[in-house]
Amino acid sequence: MDVEELSHLIENYGKDVYGFCCKLTRDKHQADDLYQEAFLKATELCHRIDDTQNPKIFLISIAANTWKNQRRKFGWRQRIAKMVAFHDDLDNAPDMIDGATPEHVALNNELHAMLDMASASLNDKFKIPLYMYYTAGLPVEDIASALKIPAGTVKSRLYKARKMIKEYMEVNGYEGF
Repeated sequence: MDVEELSHLIENYGKDVYGFCCKLTRDKHQADDLYQEAFLKATELCHRIDDTQNPKIFLISIAANTWKNQRRKFGWRQRIAKMVAFHDDLDNAPDMIDGATPEHVALNNELHAMLDMASASLNDKFKIPLYMYYTAGLPVEDIASALKIPAGTVKSRLYKARKMIKEYMEVNGYEGF
């Protein structure tokens, strides 16, 4: 893969892949690393990218598989020596919506934080298809081909993920879900 082809992939699909990485990792620095590793792996596997298919699916599946591998390695490291995570609240700054009251913004931020916590608490087998569907905007068939599972399994996992998020929200006081 030459520089032009890589630039073309980054231009067309970079935002979607990066958004997927951000949702998956929930940390800017880890998302940056995952994004870079995904495109590095894509350059290594460039002969497998089929332009007649959607290259976005291929790139997101690389990111998902890289994430799974990193989590597996991290799990082994955690068993050997525990690490303490550092969290900064810069990403949680409230977003002011034009003309919105402070109460509306606070409730909206609380709702989004609760949804993030609910989706983050899911197992990876539910979380990855959920993020691929809602964050990357991939159809069920593309998610199935990227994860190498049947489309019915993807639909089932999306249904179960939504159901678990709904239950989480209801337990925590959001009855309208």
